[in-house]
Amino acid sequence: MKIPSACLVAVVLAAAATLCAGERHLIILSGQSNMAGMNEKTSVLPELSKLLPDADIEHVKFARGGQPIRKWVRTWDEIARKSKLSQQFNDPAEFYGIVLKQARAKIAKGKPDSITFLWMQGERDGKTGLAAAYEESMKTLIANLRKDLEAPEMNFVIGRLCDHLDNEQWNGVRDAQVKVATDDPRGAWVDTDDTNDKERDGKKSNSLHYTKEGYDLFGRRLARQAVRLIKGEKPHPAGRPE
Repeated sequence: MKIPSACLVAVVLAAAATLCAGERHLIILSGQSNMAGMNEKTSVLPELSKLLPDADIEHVKFARGGQPIRKWVRTWDEIARKSKLSQQFNDPAEFYGIVLKQARAKIAKGKPDSITFLWMQGERDGKTGLAAAYEESMKTLIANLRKDLEAPEMNFVIGRLCDHLDNEQWNGVRDAQVKVATDDPRGAWVDTDDTNDKERDGKKSNSLHYTKEGYDLFGRRLARQAVRLIKGEKPHPAGRPE
């Protein structure tokens, strides 16, 4: 029996409306100062609730200003040697353990239907000549989280460094962030070049940190890219999802 086209449309719309309904999603936020400065309660979380109205959204956040990626990657020194960097620090990478502990505590309450890692960091590495190790460090961090959380399908969204500086090291980190996100089928990135436009003494500048409106825009973009990944859709290729 042929089903009327109107009925098929109704079925499709109903299925779309119930996508993610009753599901539980864990959002992990981490990074340095621009992640710390973003208020997820006025940006990321409201946008997620709007886009996934029937889902249970859990989140954890750990961010510290001025910190290099090696604080999250135990094998950074090894990566640095492979990248032919003379700087090696033998840091304990204690931040990774904190993030892992927070996420595991949430998972222990009930396995989520999806886990998405939101990351905004790299300013310190771009300013201290460590760009060569950034791509592999970022890949290692993601791989470690997937392994240790037993979540091989974990999504991630990287906030790309803003246009505060324009030099080889800074741009090297920016390029690495986009490459890691686009090379992974469960990755996405977010543009922040329009979040940091400030004016002082009548002069405009691309600040390291964002405006209040810029932080909220950044958070909404993180959420929009995350939801696209959760739904199995392609993220916005230019990092500015509407």
